[in-house]
Amino acid sequence: MRKHINRILTVATTCIATLGYAQSKQNDTLNTGVIDVVKPYAPSISDAFKVKEAPTLDDATTETKKEIKYNIFSFPVASTFTPSKGKAAVVEKAKPVKLFDNYATLGVGSYTTILGEVYLNHAISRNESVGGYVSHHSSGGNIEGVEFDDGFSDSKINVNYASRMRDMAWNVEGGFQYSNYNWYGVPDSQVVFAQDDNINVGHAFYNAHVGGDISFEDTYINSGSVLFRRFADNQSSGENRFIAKGKVDVPVNGEEISTEVKIDYLGGGFSNLYSGLGSIDYGNFQVGIMPSYQLIRDDLTLNLGVSAYYLNDTESGSNNFYIYPNITATYRVVSDVVIAYGGIQGDLEQNSYYDFATENPFVSPTLFITPTDKQYNAYVGLKGKLSSTMSYNVNGSYESSQNRALFISNEITRSGDDYTYGNSFGVVYDDINTFGVSGEINVDINRNFNLGLKAEAWNLPDVKGYMFLDYQINQNWFAGANLFYTGERKDQFFLTTSTPQTVTLDSYFDANAHVGYHVTEQISVFAKANNIANNNYERWQNTPVQAIQFLAGATFKFDF
Repeated sequence: MRKHINRILTVATTCIATLGYAQSKQNDTLNTGVIDVVKPYAPSISDAFKVKEAPTLDDATTETKKEIKYNIFSFPVASTFTPSKGKAAVVEKAKPVKLFDNYATLGVGSYTTILGEVYLNHAISRNESVGGYVSHHSSGGNIEGVEFDDGFSDSKINVNYASRMRDMAWNVEGGFQYSNYNWYGVPDSQVVFAQDDNINVGHAFYNAHVGGDISFEDTYINSGSVLFRRFADNQSSGENRFIAKGKVDVPVNGEEISTEVKIDYLGGGFSNLYSGLGSIDYGNFQVGIMPSYQLIRDDLTLNLGVSAYYLNDTESGSNNFYIYPNITATYRVVSDVVIAYGGIQGDLEQNSYYDFATENPFVSPTLFITPTDKQYNAYVGLKGKLSSTMSYNVNGSYESSQNRALFISNEITRSGDDYTYGNSFGVVYDDINTFGVSGEINVDINRNFNLGLKAEAWNLPDVKGYMFLDYQINQNWFAGANLFYTGERKDQFFLTTSTPQTVTLDSYFDANAHVGYHVTEQISVFAKANNIANNNYERWQNTPVQAIQFLAGATFKFDF
């Protein structure tokens, strides 16, 4: 209490002193004066500067972060939710197609036609297999307007053995073929003479061959093959042919040059007399080497190579060398949609009696056999896919060949041989330049169209076209068709035994169709119709074909 009283007295004393001072100022003898301000007051504000010194905090509480600990107290909670189990959708799986290693086919049809095939294949072990093939196709003929036997038959048998190991695979095979055709194409002007001479128009061929091939993995030697063929007929004609091929990779300065080597020997003769020429012997021995280098740059693939041949005519003793270009290229303009390709290639083609008789079974056993010098074939084209189910291919070519083999009707001599009545064909050789344009389209039902244009020459059509399709209607039914068109051809015609005249063979159109039904996995039945348009056309001069033909049969597939 005493402390408070002292504070009150101190404040009161201060107030009294102040009042006394104020009173003394009023009684002061100094007078107030007037002050004139000459210059107006112009205040200014000096620049402010921010203190740059950062404060220092020396606070252990602020600097040190406290550690925070989280403790979760979990305890089980009963759940009454039960999710429903998902059920996979049922997808109907297609039954896998059973594949069989063997089949047999038999069919019969009009014109006493018989068609039979048997194919066998058996796996001896995991790496070995043995197989065989037998076929027969024959017809009794009876073509309208033909005065001579016009039937044919063709029978084949083939066996093979194959072995495949880790780095090597090889195969050997052999076969025999017997076929019989008839020189029934006697022109009307010679029918009476041929009947009076009671000619035998039958011409039989015999073909036996044996060969093999081998391939290697991860070696410079890629593959090799050999083939020996003996071909003969019932007119004392025959020839032997031996072909050996090999393919190796030759390293040159760090690059590999793919090189093919070929040895081709052909020798044979015709013993029959024709037009006083006597027997005809022929022989050609070829050795060829074809190196090639492949260059790949992005979308461009370029193959650069040459083909070099040595030819020895064993009958005349002459020797010749041939060199041909072997260049091809492809360029992907737009991925797989547009692919441009082209090339220029040449080859020395070995002609043989077997090849001629296979293409035209009405040839006479009096042929001159010599190779064809195919100097070059230059071509360019475009191919690609328009969609996943459609592709196309168009191209143009220009070919130059020397000694091109052409079929031509033989002269009418009636010399006593069965083929001298204008009913057989010979071979002539000519230098030909050929220009061709072709187009092809493939769609999902395997329909294919091809149109080609060629130069006019003996028995070479100016236009050829074909179209074929195969369609699986459902699991059991299937069908197909093919159409062929061949334009006009040139040949020579003998009205008598005088000077021949050039004739033009009419173009022809051939339509064929087939339908089949799978009875079971192993048994199928089928029916075929050939030459549906019933055109009695001539593939070769004076050799009309059978009219519309029907064939029905069955196929049985099996394992053993």
